[in-house]
Amino acid sequence: MNSVTLKKIDESNFLDCFALKLGPGQEEYVSHPIRSLAQAYVYYHQCTPFGVYDGDQMVGYLMVIYDYDEQTYNLWHLMIDESRQGRGYGRAAVIAALDYIRTKPFGSSNRVLLTCNPENRVAWGLYKALGFTGSGRADDEETELEYTV
Repeated sequence: MNSVTLKKIDESNFLDCFALKLGPGQEEYVSHPIRSLAQAYVYYHQCTPFGVYDGDQMVGYLMVIYDYDEQTYNLWHLMIDESRQGRGYGRAAVIAALDYIRTKPFGSSNRVLLTCNPENRVAWGLYKALGFTGSGRADDEETELEYTV
């Protein structure tokens, strides 16, 4: 793994994003970037979709969205291509996203939320290891986790 960076999804790289693949069974936990980019288009005034890059190669995807009603940042749809999983890209992507949020691109909030199904053990362990804690809220099978930047 070289230096992991986040690059905004635009006309130059969205097809690379579409080519990312989830591992077997992961589609029950995270949406494919095609769906996520449709959401990003709708919520363009409050979100930024990113490709996760190792050097010049896209290895994953995530989206940062701001909830103006709750005044919180949210991490949505983090996924690493199945061929690149288990190499630390997810951890590096979350750290880079938190660094981006610290710049306050949409609002002054220090609160970051995400939802994760506790049965998604790899993702759950990652978020807990990075310091995310339960917020006390849940949505269907997913538990909301929070972090302060």
